[in-house]
Amino acid sequence: MTDRAQDTRFMALALNIGRRGLGRTWPNPAVGAVIVRTDGPAPIIVGRGWTQPGGRPHAEIEALRRAGAAARGATLYVTLEPCSHDGKTPPCANAAIAAGIVRVVSAIEDPNPQVLGAGHARLGAAGIAVEVGLGAEEARRDHAGHIRRMRDGRPHVMLKLAVSADGKVGASGRRPAQITGEATRERVHLMRARSDAIMVGVGTALADDPMLNCRLPGMEKNSPVRIVVDSALRLPLGSRLVRSARETPVWVIAAGEAPQPAAAALQEQGVEVLRSAGTGGRLDLAAVLKLLAARGITRLMVEGGPTLAAALLSADLVDEAELFHSSVVLGPEGIDALEGLPLTALTQSPRLKAVSSAAIGVDRQEVFERG
Repeated sequence: MTDRAQDTRFMALALNIGRRGLGRTWPNPAVGAVIVRTDGPAPIIVGRGWTQPGGRPHAEIEALRRAGAAARGATLYVTLEPCSHDGKTPPCANAAIAAGIVRVVSAIEDPNPQVLGAGHARLGAAGIAVEVGLGAEEARRDHAGHIRRMRDGRPHVMLKLAVSADGKVGASGRRPAQITGEATRERVHLMRARSDAIMVGVGTALADDPMLNCRLPGMEKNSPVRIVVDSALRLPLGSRLVRSARETPVWVIAAGEAPQPAAAALQEQGVEVLRSAGTGGRLDLAAVLKLLAARGITRLMVEGGPTLAAALLSADLVDEAELFHSSVVLGPEGIDALEGLPLTALTQSPRLKAVSSAAIGVDRQEVFERG
């Protein structure tokens, strides 16, 4: 195996294990790190680490802890530049230097202004060979939430839509309808587990009374923060979201003028009520996203409904869309996928480009990403 093939293999491993933390490390990115010795007849992995729940310890610290003395003279593969600033923990760059790492292969530079190349520079100044760029495309996708929050002050927004063969998302009268198959539903629950938060409009909360949690066996604890955009605080106290707020967090985002008694009643049930800017009874979604970023949310999944989806698209706030097509037909009285917009506003958007299409059981998945 060539040195380049070896590097590619170990970076792929670092990316893979880094994804274990997706949805659980916010406000920090979910990083993966692998430490490899190459002074024997074959390379040996002596340490692996990924960012732990809550964002600490960092991946590099975990990998160095597992490697112990074997880290001296080894190569560190990491999916994001090691940090260089003192925060709640000492810098990872310093830890790598102290451990005797002699080479660092880093996928991308950290856009955090407190780092932004300083970690790589510190490593280089200590005589460590630094290479940047291997696995960059995958790393940028995995760290899209961190990158968006650092650069634009908002989370990465992923819109999920399940649509019938005739472009509907619900039955007439805004009644919920089972559109997709079991394989798609399992995929959606995994998407929830890998998101920091999931957001719906109050219309969806009223019509569907959803739980919005992850129900894959053994992964219930990975359920995201559940967010309802509810300018007037109409979410019923008897809804399943409110009743389960003490088990899995629920945030309700309201307008400044929303009634305080309704806010107090929700808060008594364990719901956190956040107030955001808006006009004419409608919330400013850009302000809502900045509020969420300030609370540490980096990866936001939006799962409904048509009004919220259309508003985010119209405001150019969708970074990724996952569209699940079903063969089910709901008829002309069904609810359109995007309120007041044709589905082509998404599928033919000049800002979102189709990047993949695949069968998911009996359904078809299309993925769009910001171009």
